[in-house]
Amino acid sequence: MLSSNAARKLVLVSGRSYPDLARDIASYLGIDVLKTTLYDFANGEIYCRYTQSVRGTDAFVFQTHCQPINKWIMEQLIMIDALKRASVNSITAVIPFLGYSRQDKKHLGREPISCKLVMDILTAAGVDRVMSVDLHTAQIQGFFNGPVDHLQAMPTLVSYIKESMKGRDLAIVSPDAGRIKVSEQWSNRLGGVPLVFLHKTRDVTRPNVTVSKEVVGNVAGKDCVIVDDIIDTGGTIIGATHALQDAGAKSVTLVATHALLNGNASEALASCGAREVVVTDTVPVPEEKRFKNLTVLSIAPVLAKAIKAVFEHTSVAGIFEDGA
Repeated sequence: MLSSNAARKLVLVSGRSYPDLARDIASYLGIDVLKTTLYDFANGEIYCRYTQSVRGTDAFVFQTHCQPINKWIMEQLIMIDALKRASVNSITAVIPFLGYSRQDKKHLGREPISCKLVMDILTAAGVDRVMSVDLHTAQIQGFFNGPVDHLQAMPTLVSYIKESMKGRDLAIVSPDAGRIKVSEQWSNRLGGVPLVFLHKTRDVTRPNVTVSKEVVGNVAGKDCVIVDDIIDTGGTIIGATHALQDAGAKSVTLVATHALLNGNASEALASCGAREVVVTDTVPVPEEKRFKNLTVLSIAPVLAKAIKAVFEHTSVAGIFEDGA
């Protein structure tokens, strides 16, 4: 429960992208999601109105940027504008999965840096603070000219792996060079298990196309855990699974924060030979995308603790400092 503060009030509002997660967060906070009128006009425009006064409150605007991503980003911006015009004290955008986060740099000339644009639009709309889980790269925090709470799914995921794979001869695998730092943190949290990484190439002119080429490190006879942030079509992580199997891995477990599971990802993951696929629910994972060896862990406790810490002016980083 939140500590009482007669002078200040927290409100949690939610768009329509993932109301179930918003309700789970509210339950951990011991509050209700503020009732909001949201609907589409015939031409696709979005209407928003809050059903009660929000004047002077600290508002947390929840919306995860899943499909249809552009609609949900626009809806969140409209909700933010409505709060600003209703005289709230502060606005925090709570975005478990930040849209356009993979477009955080230019690979070729004449490309946009779309993630920076999203952050600029949030600023223009009136956001004071951004909260997200496992940004694609840490540099994204610098795209917003204000506090960014970069939350970690790692403690939740590590805790599950510790329990479910107790007694196994583990190796942590980074699917590419960019994930080595995170994989090192996983290795340390699991008591210094061996760290392996895969050398891969990416064709920047073709979306979602990567090729895992070489396993760097010994995986023979080991139970490998591949750690990534996003599973979109599954191509990268499935290619990594096959590379490890070819190198003699005893088993492969796939772990990721954001389970986008687009296209035929669910079918491909179910049949790729992985022991288990472990993800969090930063985006909705509907029943039709679930399969037998998929495990979905709740991220609501992490988000609720972070919201509580921000509201009560205590440390957000402290939530993650005790380890898993």
